[in-house]
Amino acid sequence: MVPHLTTAMTGPLHDLERRFLTAMPTIEHWLRTKWLEHAVPFYASVDLRNSGFKLAPVDTNLFPGGFNNLNPDFLPLCVQAMQSAVEKICPEARGVLLIPENHTRNMFYLQNVAQIVMILKQAGMRVRIGSLLPEITSATQIQLPNGSSLTLEPLVRRANRLGLADFDPCVVLLNNDLSAGAPDILKNLEQSVFPPLSVGWYTRRKSQHFTYYDRVANEFAELLGIDPWLINPYFATCDQVNFQERVGEECLAAQVDVVLQKMRAKYAEYGVKNDPFVIVKADAGTYGMGIMTVKDPSEIIGLNRKQRNKMAVVKEGLQVHDVLVQEGVYTFEQINEAVAEPVIYMIDHYVVGGFYRVHTTRGVDENLNAPGMHFMPLAFETHCTLPNPDCAPDDTPNRFYAYGVVARLALLAAALEIEAAENPPETPPKNP
Repeated sequence: MVPHLTTAMTGPLHDLERRFLTAMPTIEHWLRTKWLEHAVPFYASVDLRNSGFKLAPVDTNLFPGGFNNLNPDFLPLCVQAMQSAVEKICPEARGVLLIPENHTRNMFYLQNVAQIVMILKQAGMRVRIGSLLPEITSATQIQLPNGSSLTLEPLVRRANRLGLADFDPCVVLLNNDLSAGAPDILKNLEQSVFPPLSVGWYTRRKSQHFTYYDRVANEFAELLGIDPWLINPYFATCDQVNFQERVGEECLAAQVDVVLQKMRAKYAEYGVKNDPFVIVKADAGTYGMGIMTVKDPSEIIGLNRKQRNKMAVVKEGLQVHDVLVQEGVYTFEQINEAVAEPVIYMIDHYVVGGFYRVHTTRGVDENLNAPGMHFMPLAFETHCTLPNPDCAPDDTPNRFYAYGVVARLALLAAALEIEAAENPPETPPKNP
């Protein structure tokens, strides 16, 4: 279900955590019914922020690139979940073709690819790595810092099947988020492609995801009798923005004001003394690019050239035109006195682990996905063991459980998002 892992939160359980733990049977039954109704994404990671009074997702990645940051103890969980995922899509277990990002010089990312390969192999699959890089014209071995290696091979397309020269897989697994678009070699394949091309960042929008998450959060909050705001960040959007030419500043400032006003009302309702803030970020893309913290609408109007240049471009050099204004959620978790936020990893509908993204020079109201960050793997919680007379069965509640619940709500939103992307417009997605 959800592993019993350590967290950086200390002290007594917060009210939201307690409600989740108390309602565990109800929550698990509800989620099971949802996975009977909706196809679960192949894998995903979710960035969470925990301010004690509020626990919410701030980003959901359908092409997760940090499996190497998980605690090695999680490998059995990953393998078990991977077996479940693969059995659904390739029961004959003929093989998986893994297509990674083109970051051949990013050793951290390549170690993530190596970890995915290991998980697939231990799940009983034959797996090879096909590269989209045009310079990969023959099998190319890359040595990794830990002493292992990866072999990248050129893709070969035969009619509507994609593989390698001597490898015909039953499924194509993308670990490339398609920020620069979907190449023709991946289109119209008869094999299944996971995640589907339709949710690559060339077409996907974070605001679409959070629109579906809003629906999921509302239904879940009604189930538990809680305020959906406790698990759901407000957001707004502006399109046709051009930071370098100062186009769309008025729209952005107005939407920042709208979100901040909503937050002030909620902060007053719950007695939160902190100043509300929003995160302004590109509505598409990853790697923490094109993000800024804003506490007053006037900050948008007064951006200097350096700030505008920073916001104008994201991964692959793509210009930012669609912008998300998202409620900022404080993170009051710390690792060695540095600000931290949990990142939860899932394969199929299973939570398989997580880690903390830590930044020593960022504040509790800032984006931590930035240069200078590092990762702290979470570990299994050591339970109080009998026959110690001081122990009781409920001495160590699963504090990590709440993280797993909210992450799976984001996973369900992603499932609805994929349905909508894959279905023609006249076929609306099912209600969550």
